[in-house]
Amino acid sequence: MSAAEGLEADGAAPRLRVLHLSSSNVRGGAEEHMLTLLRGLDRKRFQLYLACTPGLLPQLSDLPADVQVEACAPRQPWQVGTGWRLRRWLHAERIHLVHAHLSFASRAAAPWVKLAHWPLLVETPHVCEHWRRGWRRSAWLDRTAGRLVDRYIAVSGANASYLQREKGLPAHKIRTIRNGVDVARFDRCRCQPSDPRASLGIAPGEMLLVCAARLEPQKGHAVLLEAIARLPRRRGPKLRLVCLGEGRLRHQLQLQAQQLGLGETVLFPGYCPQIEAWLAVADIFVLPSLYEGLPLSVMEAAAAGCAIVATAVDGTPEVLADGGDGLLVPPGNPEALGQALLRLMADAGLRQALGERARQRAREEFDQARQIAATSALYLELGHVRAARRRRVPAAPCRPPAMGGERG
Repeated sequence: MSAAEGLEADGAAPRLRVLHLSSSNVRGGAEEHMLTLLRGLDRKRFQLYLACTPGLLPQLSDLPADVQVEACAPRQPWQVGTGWRLRRWLHAERIHLVHAHLSFASRAAAPWVKLAHWPLLVETPHVCEHWRRGWRRSAWLDRTAGRLVDRYIAVSGANASYLQREKGLPAHKIRTIRNGVDVARFDRCRCQPSDPRASLGIAPGEMLLVCAARLEPQKGHAVLLEAIARLPRRRGPKLRLVCLGEGRLRHQLQLQAQQLGLGETVLFPGYCPQIEAWLAVADIFVLPSLYEGLPLSVMEAAAAGCAIVATAVDGTPEVLADGGDGLLVPPGNPEALGQALLRLMADAGLRQALGERARQRAREEFDQARQIAATSALYLELGHVRAARRRRVPAAPCRPPAMGGERG
Protein backbone atom coordinates (compact mmCIF):
# COMPACT_ATOMS: atom_id res chain seq x y z
CA MET A 1 0.00 0.00 0.00
CA SER A 2 1.35 3.47 -0.88
CA ALA A 3 1.70 6.15 1.75
CA ALA A 4 -1.23 8.03 0.22
CA GLU A 5 -3.64 5.17 0.80
CA GLY A 6 -4.19 5.67 4.50
CA LEU A 7 -3.04 6.87 7.89
CA GLU A 8 -0.36 5.03 9.80
CA ALA A 9 -0.85 4.41 13.51
CA ASP A 10 2.27 6.37 14.42
CA GLY A 11 0.90 9.52 12.74
CA ALA A 12 3.80 9.73 10.23
CA ALA A 13 1.58 9.37 7.16
CA PRO A 14 0.60 12.24 4.81
CA ARG A 15 -2.32 14.51 5.50
CA LEU A 16 -5.82 13.12 5.20
CA ARG A 17 -7.46 14.46 2.04
CA VAL A 18 -10.99 15.68 2.87
CA LEU A 19 -13.41 17.09 0.31
CA HIS A 20 -16.47 19.05 1.44
CA LEU A 21 -19.43 19.02 -0.91
CA SER A 22 -22.42 21.37 -1.16
CA SER A 23 -25.11 21.10 -3.85
CA SER A 24 -26.88 24.29 -2.77
CA ASN A 25 -27.10 27.41 -4.90
CA VAL A 26 -27.64 29.69 -1.89
CA ARG A 27 -25.33 30.31 1.05
CA GLY A 28 -27.04 29.41 4.32
CA GLY A 29 -26.41 27.76 7.66
CA ALA A 30 -25.11 24.51 6.16
CA GLU A 31 -22.55 26.45 4.16
CA GLU A 32 -21.51 28.47 7.23
CA HIS A 33 -21.02 25.17 9.07
CA MET A 34 -18.89 23.92 6.18
CA LEU A 35 -16.80 27.11 6.10
CA THR A 36 -16.17 26.87 9.85
CA LEU A 37 -14.54 23.50 9.24
CA LEU A 38 -12.66 24.58 6.12
CA ARG A 39 -11.19 27.51 8.06
CA GLY A 40 -10.51 25.74 11.33
CA LEU A 41 -9.22 22.24 10.55
CA ASP A 42 -5.52 21.66 11.22
CA ARG A 43 -3.52 21.94 7.98
CA LYS A 44 -0.84 19.65 9.41
CA ARG A 45 -3.38 16.84 9.49
CA PHE A 46 -5.73 17.66 6.60
CA GLN A 47 -5.54 18.73 2.98
CA LEU A 48 -8.87 20.35 2.13
CA TYR A 49 -10.98 20.47 -1.03
CA LEU A 50 -14.42 21.82 -1.94
CA ALA A 51 -16.90 20.71 -4.59
CA CYS A 52 -19.86 23.05 -5.02
CA THR A 53 -22.31 24.33 -7.62
CA PRO A 54 -21.43 27.16 -10.03
CA GLY A 55 -24.22 29.20 -8.38
CA LEU A 56 -22.72 28.94 -4.90
CA LEU A 57 -19.08 29.54 -5.83
CA PRO A 58 -19.32 33.37 -6.23
CA GLN A 59 -20.83 33.59 -2.72
CA LEU A 60 -17.74 32.03 -1.12
CA SER A 61 -15.32 34.93 -1.45
CA ASP A 62 -14.10 34.31 2.12
CA LEU A 63 -13.05 30.72 1.40
CA PRO A 64 -9.48 30.02 2.61
CA ALA A 65 -6.98 30.36 -0.23
CA ASP A 66 -5.43 26.92 0.31
CA VAL A 67 -8.72 25.05 -0.30
CA GLN A 68 -8.78 23.53 -3.80
CA VAL A 69 -12.17 24.16 -5.45
CA GLU A 70 -14.10 22.67 -8.36
CA ALA A 71 -17.66 23.55 -9.43
CA CYS A 72 -18.64 19.91 -9.82
CA ALA A 73 -21.34 19.13 -7.24
CA PRO A 74 -24.32 17.30 -8.79
CA ARG A 75 -27.81 18.25 -7.60
CA GLN A 76 -29.28 14.94 -8.77
CA PRO A 77 -27.59 11.53 -9.05
CA TRP A 78 -28.48 11.28 -12.75
CA GLN A 79 -26.53 14.44 -13.69
CA VAL A 80 -23.97 12.34 -15.52
CA GLY A 81 -21.69 15.12 -16.76
CA THR A 82 -21.28 16.80 -13.37
CA GLY A 83 -21.19 13.47 -11.53
CA TRP A 84 -18.47 12.09 -13.79
CA ARG A 85 -16.39 15.26 -13.31
CA LEU A 86 -16.70 14.80 -9.56
CA ARG A 87 -15.74 11.11 -9.77
CA ARG A 88 -12.73 11.92 -11.95
CA TRP A 89 -11.52 14.66 -9.59
CA LEU A 90 -11.92 12.44 -6.51
CA HIS A 91 -9.91 9.71 -8.20
CA ALA A 92 -7.21 12.04 -9.52
CA GLU A 93 -6.67 13.70 -6.14
CA ARG A 94 -7.01 10.41 -4.23
CA ILE A 95 -9.51 11.94 -1.81
CA HIS A 96 -9.85 9.94 1.40
CA LEU A 97 -13.13 11.36 2.76
CA VAL A 98 -16.05 13.20 1.18
CA HIS A 99 -18.17 15.23 3.61
CA ALA A 100 -21.54 16.10 2.02
CA HIS A 101 -23.76 18.79 3.52
CA LEU A 102 -27.55 18.21 3.49
CA SER A 103 -29.13 14.90 2.58
CA PHE A 104 -30.01 15.82 -1.01
CA ALA A 105 -26.33 16.58 -1.70
CA SER A 106 -25.32 13.23 -0.22
CA ARG A 107 -27.89 11.31 -2.29
CA ALA A 108 -26.82 13.09 -5.48
CA ALA A 109 -23.11 12.50 -4.94
CA ALA A 110 -23.07 9.04 -3.32
CA PRO A 111 -23.00 6.93 -6.53
CA TRP A 112 -20.18 9.02 -7.98
CA VAL A 113 -18.19 8.93 -4.74
CA LYS A 114 -18.39 5.14 -4.67
CA LEU A 115 -17.39 4.91 -8.34
CA ALA A 116 -14.18 6.73 -7.42
CA HIS A 117 -13.26 3.75 -5.18
CA TRP A 118 -11.04 5.80 -2.87
CA PRO A 119 -13.21 7.84 -0.46
CA LEU A 120 -15.50 7.15 2.45
CA LEU A 121 -18.68 9.27 2.57
CA VAL A 122 -19.78 11.38 5.55
CA GLU A 123 -23.14 13.19 5.55
CA THR A 124 -24.30 16.07 7.75
CA PRO A 125 -28.09 16.32 7.15
CA HIS A 126 -28.27 19.62 9.14
CA VAL A 127 -32.10 19.69 9.49
CA CYS A 128 -35.06 17.56 10.52
CA GLU A 129 -37.13 17.33 7.33
CA HIS A 130 -40.62 17.44 8.82
CA TRP A 131 -41.90 18.99 5.59
CA ARG A 132 -41.75 15.61 3.87
CA ARG A 133 -45.12 14.02 3.17
CA GLY A 134 -46.51 10.90 1.49
CA TRP A 135 -44.02 8.45 0.02
CA ARG A 136 -41.19 10.90 0.72
CA ARG A 137 -41.97 10.75 4.44
CA SER A 138 -41.22 7.03 4.54
CA ALA A 139 -37.49 7.82 4.12
CA TRP A 140 -36.97 4.60 2.13
CA LEU A 141 -34.81 6.58 -0.28
CA ASP A 142 -32.60 7.80 2.58
CA ARG A 143 -32.18 4.29 3.92
CA THR A 144 -31.35 2.97 0.45
CA ALA A 145 -28.83 5.73 -0.25
CA GLY A 146 -27.58 5.36 3.32
CA ARG A 147 -25.96 2.06 2.42
CA LEU A 148 -23.35 4.19 0.64
CA VAL A 149 -22.89 6.56 3.61
CA ASP A 150 -20.24 5.58 6.15
CA ARG A 151 -21.12 8.08 8.90
CA TYR A 152 -23.79 10.68 9.66
CA ILE A 153 -23.03 13.78 11.71
CA ALA A 154 -26.10 14.99 13.62
CA VAL A 155 -25.86 18.66 14.60
CA SER A 156 -28.09 18.29 17.68
CA GLY A 157 -29.61 15.69 19.93
CA ALA A 158 -32.97 16.26 18.24
CA ASN A 159 -31.34 15.76 14.84
CA ALA A 160 -29.75 12.47 15.96
CA SER A 161 -33.08 11.20 17.31
CA TYR A 162 -34.82 12.15 14.05
CA LEU A 163 -32.23 10.30 11.93
CA GLN A 164 -32.57 7.15 14.00
CA ARG A 165 -36.29 7.08 14.86
CA GLU A 166 -37.96 8.67 11.84
CA LYS A 167 -35.52 7.93 9.04
CA GLY A 168 -34.58 4.54 10.45
CA LEU A 169 -30.84 5.00 9.94
CA PRO A 170 -28.52 2.69 11.92
CA ALA A 171 -27.47 4.12 15.27
CA HIS A 172 -23.85 2.98 14.89
CA LYS A 173 -23.44 5.29 11.89
CA ILE A 174 -24.67 8.43 13.71
CA ARG A 175 -22.34 10.76 15.63
CA THR A 176 -23.66 13.90 17.35
CA ILE A 177 -21.41 16.94 16.95
CA ARG A 178 -23.12 20.20 17.76
CA ASN A 179 -22.60 23.31 15.63
CA GLY A 180 -20.37 26.06 16.93
CA VAL A 181 -19.68 29.73 16.21
CA ASP A 182 -16.70 32.06 16.49
CA VAL A 183 -17.71 33.62 19.81
CA ALA A 184 -14.70 35.99 19.81
CA ARG A 185 -15.83 37.49 16.49
CA PHE A 186 -19.09 38.67 18.06
CA ASP A 187 -17.37 39.91 21.21
CA ARG A 188 -15.09 42.09 19.11
CA CYS A 189 -18.05 43.57 17.26
CA ARG A 190 -19.78 44.46 20.54
CA CYS A 191 -16.71 46.44 21.57
CA GLN A 192 -16.19 48.19 18.22
CA PRO A 193 -19.52 48.13 16.36
CA SER A 194 -19.70 49.11 12.71
CA ASP A 195 -23.22 50.46 12.33
CA PRO A 196 -24.86 49.27 9.07
CA ARG A 197 -28.25 50.93 9.66
CA ALA A 198 -27.53 54.05 7.62
CA SER A 199 -27.04 51.90 4.50
CA LEU A 200 -30.77 51.09 4.61
CA GLY A 201 -31.98 54.46 5.86
CA ILE A 202 -32.69 53.24 9.39
CA ALA A 203 -32.29 55.82 12.15
CA PRO A 204 -30.38 54.77 15.31
CA GLY A 205 -33.44 55.37 17.53
CA GLU A 206 -35.77 53.02 15.62
CA MET A 207 -36.76 49.64 17.06
CA LEU A 208 -34.72 47.16 15.01
CA LEU A 209 -35.67 43.50 14.54
CA VAL A 210 -33.25 41.29 12.59
CA CYS A 211 -33.98 37.92 10.99
CA ALA A 212 -30.99 36.18 9.38
CA ALA A 213 -32.13 33.17 7.36
CA ARG A 214 -32.41 31.90 3.80
CA LEU A 215 -35.62 33.10 2.13
CA GLU A 216 -37.01 29.56 1.93
CA PRO A 217 -40.25 27.99 3.23
CA GLN A 218 -38.42 26.26 6.10
CA LYS A 219 -37.56 29.57 7.77
CA GLY A 220 -41.14 30.79 8.26
CA HIS A 221 -40.77 34.38 7.05
CA ALA A 222 -44.42 34.46 5.95
CA VAL A 223 -45.48 33.77 9.54
CA LEU A 224 -43.19 36.54 10.79
CA LEU A 225 -44.65 39.07 8.35
CA GLU A 226 -48.16 38.13 9.46
CA ALA A 227 -47.12 38.56 13.10
CA ILE A 228 -45.66 42.01 12.41
CA ALA A 229 -48.82 43.05 10.57
CA ARG A 230 -50.96 42.03 13.56
CA LEU A 231 -49.02 44.14 16.06
CA PRO A 232 -51.19 46.93 17.51
CA ARG A 233 -50.34 50.48 16.61
CA ARG A 234 -47.79 51.65 19.10
CA ARG A 235 -46.31 54.89 20.26
CA GLY A 236 -42.58 55.28 20.41
CA PRO A 237 -39.77 54.48 17.99
CA LYS A 238 -40.60 53.34 14.47
CA LEU A 239 -40.39 49.58 13.96
CA ARG A 240 -38.06 48.09 11.32
CA LEU A 241 -37.54 44.44 10.39
CA VAL A 242 -34.42 43.57 8.37
CA CYS A 243 -34.50 40.12 6.73
CA LEU A 244 -30.91 39.16 5.87
CA GLY A 245 -30.61 36.35 3.35
CA GLU A 246 -31.38 35.20 -0.15
CA GLY A 247 -33.64 32.49 -1.55
CA ARG A 248 -36.42 31.58 -3.92
CA LEU A 249 -39.15 33.30 -1.85
CA ARG A 250 -37.68 36.81 -2.10
CA HIS A 251 -40.24 38.24 -4.53
CA GLN A 252 -43.13 36.40 -2.88
CA LEU A 253 -42.20 37.77 0.55
CA GLN A 254 -41.70 41.28 -0.79
CA LEU A 255 -45.17 41.11 -2.34
CA GLN A 256 -46.66 39.81 0.92
CA ALA A 257 -45.05 42.68 2.85
CA GLN A 258 -46.54 45.20 0.42
CA GLN A 259 -49.99 43.62 0.64
CA LEU A 260 -49.84 43.72 4.46
CA GLY A 261 -48.92 47.41 4.40
CA LEU A 262 -45.38 46.75 5.62
CA GLY A 263 -43.52 48.24 2.67
CA GLU A 264 -41.55 50.74 4.79
CA THR A 265 -41.27 48.44 7.80
CA VAL A 266 -39.69 45.32 6.27
CA LEU A 267 -36.42 45.41 4.31
CA PHE A 268 -34.77 42.64 2.28
CA PRO A 269 -31.12 43.67 1.68
CA GLY A 270 -30.02 40.16 0.63
CA TYR A 271 -27.23 38.01 1.99
CA CYS A 272 -24.91 39.84 4.40
CA PRO A 273 -21.50 38.34 5.26
CA GLN A 274 -21.07 40.78 8.17
CA ILE A 275 -24.00 39.57 10.24
CA GLU A 276 -22.14 40.53 13.42
CA ALA A 277 -22.51 44.22 12.52
CA TRP A 278 -26.30 43.90 12.37
CA LEU A 279 -26.48 41.83 15.55
CA ALA A 280 -24.43 44.44 17.41
CA VAL A 281 -27.14 47.08 16.82
CA ALA A 282 -30.29 44.89 16.78
CA ASP A 283 -32.83 45.27 19.56
CA ILE A 284 -34.30 41.80 18.92
CA PHE A 285 -33.25 38.81 16.84
CA VAL A 286 -36.09 36.63 15.56
CA LEU A 287 -36.07 33.23 13.84
CA PRO A 288 -39.56 31.85 12.98
CA SER A 289 -38.42 28.50 11.50
CA LEU A 290 -40.89 25.68 10.91
CA TYR A 291 -38.15 23.05 11.35
CA GLU A 292 -34.43 23.15 12.09
CA GLY A 293 -31.34 21.17 12.95
CA LEU A 294 -29.37 23.38 15.30
CA PRO A 295 -29.74 27.00 14.09
CA LEU A 296 -26.41 28.73 13.67
CA SER A 297 -28.04 32.14 13.40
CA VAL A 298 -29.56 31.78 16.89
CA MET A 299 -26.15 30.77 18.25
CA GLU A 300 -24.62 33.83 16.59
CA ALA A 301 -27.31 36.10 18.01
CA ALA A 302 -26.66 34.62 21.46
CA ALA A 303 -22.91 35.21 21.08
CA ALA A 304 -23.68 38.83 20.15
CA GLY A 305 -25.83 39.27 23.29
CA CYS A 306 -29.11 39.82 21.45
CA ALA A 307 -32.55 39.34 22.93
CA ILE A 308 -33.93 36.40 20.92
CA VAL A 309 -37.37 35.14 19.92
CA ALA A 310 -37.39 31.79 18.11
CA THR A 311 -39.69 28.86 17.46
CA ALA A 312 -39.44 25.78 19.69
CA VAL A 313 -38.52 23.35 16.91
CA ASP A 314 -36.06 20.44 16.84
CA GLY A 315 -32.64 21.54 18.14
CA THR A 316 -33.52 25.18 18.89
CA PRO A 317 -34.46 24.47 22.55
CA GLU A 318 -30.95 23.00 22.91
CA VAL A 319 -29.64 26.52 22.19
CA LEU A 320 -32.28 28.63 23.93
CA ALA A 321 -34.15 28.03 27.19
CA ASP A 322 -37.57 29.69 27.14
CA GLY A 323 -37.62 32.55 29.64
CA GLY A 324 -34.01 31.89 30.64
CA ASP A 325 -31.92 33.24 27.77
CA GLY A 326 -34.62 33.92 25.16
CA LEU A 327 -38.27 33.42 24.31
CA LEU A 328 -39.60 30.34 22.49
CA VAL A 329 -42.96 30.17 20.70
CA PRO A 330 -44.81 27.45 18.74
CA PRO A 331 -44.01 27.28 15.00
CA GLY A 332 -46.52 28.58 12.48
CA ASN A 333 -48.32 30.73 15.07
CA PRO A 334 -48.25 34.45 14.19
CA GLU A 335 -50.29 35.39 17.26
CA ALA A 336 -47.84 33.80 19.72
CA LEU A 337 -44.87 35.19 17.81
CA GLY A 338 -46.34 38.68 17.84
CA GLN A 339 -47.04 38.54 21.58
CA ALA A 340 -43.44 37.49 22.31
CA LEU A 341 -42.12 40.34 20.16
CA LEU A 342 -44.44 42.82 21.88
CA ARG A 343 -43.22 41.67 25.28
CA LEU A 344 -39.60 42.34 24.39
CA MET A 345 -40.29 45.56 22.52
CA ALA A 346 -41.99 46.97 25.62
CA ASP A 347 -39.30 45.96 28.13
CA ALA A 348 -35.73 47.15 27.55
CA GLY A 349 -34.62 45.62 30.85
CA LEU A 350 -35.85 42.19 29.82
CA ARG A 351 -34.10 42.51 26.47
CA GLN A 352 -30.83 43.34 28.20
CA ALA A 353 -31.15 40.53 30.76
CA LEU A 354 -32.01 37.84 28.20
CA GLY A 355 -29.25 39.01 25.87
CA GLU A 356 -26.61 38.92 28.58
CA ARG A 357 -27.62 35.42 29.70
CA ALA A 358 -27.61 34.22 26.08
CA ARG A 359 -24.12 35.65 25.58
CA GLN A 360 -22.82 33.91 28.69
CA ARG A 361 -24.26 30.58 27.56
CA ALA A 362 -22.71 31.02 24.11
CA ARG A 363 -19.30 31.56 25.69
CA GLU A 364 -19.65 28.40 27.78
CA GLU A 365 -21.22 26.03 25.24
CA PHE A 366 -21.18 27.20 21.63
CA ASP A 367 -17.56 27.97 20.77
CA GLN A 368 -16.62 26.47 17.40
CA ALA A 369 -13.38 24.98 18.76
CA ARG A 370 -15.40 22.05 20.14
CA GLN A 371 -17.09 21.40 16.82
CA ILE A 372 -13.78 21.52 14.93
CA ALA A 373 -12.00 19.23 17.42
CA ALA A 374 -14.80 16.64 17.42
CA THR A 375 -15.07 16.63 13.62
CA SER A 376 -11.29 16.32 13.30
CA ALA A 377 -11.35 13.30 15.63
CA LEU A 378 -14.08 11.66 13.53
CA TYR A 379 -12.16 12.26 10.29
CA LEU A 380 -9.00 10.70 11.74
CA GLU A 381 -10.99 7.75 13.07
CA LEU A 382 -12.49 7.20 9.62
CA GLY A 383 -9.06 7.52 8.07
CA HIS A 384 -7.99 4.48 10.09
CA VAL A 385 -11.23 2.65 9.21
CA ARG A 386 -10.58 3.31 5.55
CA ALA A 387 -6.96 2.18 5.74
CA ALA A 388 -8.01 -1.01 7.52
CA ARG A 389 -10.62 -1.75 4.87
CA ARG A 390 -8.08 -1.34 2.11
CA ARG A 391 -5.74 -3.73 3.91
CA ARG A 392 -8.74 -6.10 4.29
CA VAL A 393 -8.29 -6.41 8.04
CA PRO A 394 -10.87 -5.62 10.77
CA ALA A 395 -10.87 -2.01 11.94
CA ALA A 396 -10.69 -1.04 15.60
CA PRO A 397 -14.07 -0.48 17.31
CA CYS A 398 -15.59 2.93 16.64
CA ARG A 399 -15.70 4.88 19.92
CA PRO A 400 -17.14 8.40 20.13
CA PRO A 401 -14.71 10.98 21.50
CA ALA A 402 -15.47 12.61 24.84
CA MET A 403 -17.71 15.64 24.35
CA GLY A 404 -17.57 17.18 27.81
CA GLY A 405 -19.67 20.23 28.53
CA GLU A 406 -22.60 19.36 26.30
CA ARG A 407 -26.12 19.36 27.61
CA GLY A 408 -28.50 16.42 27.44
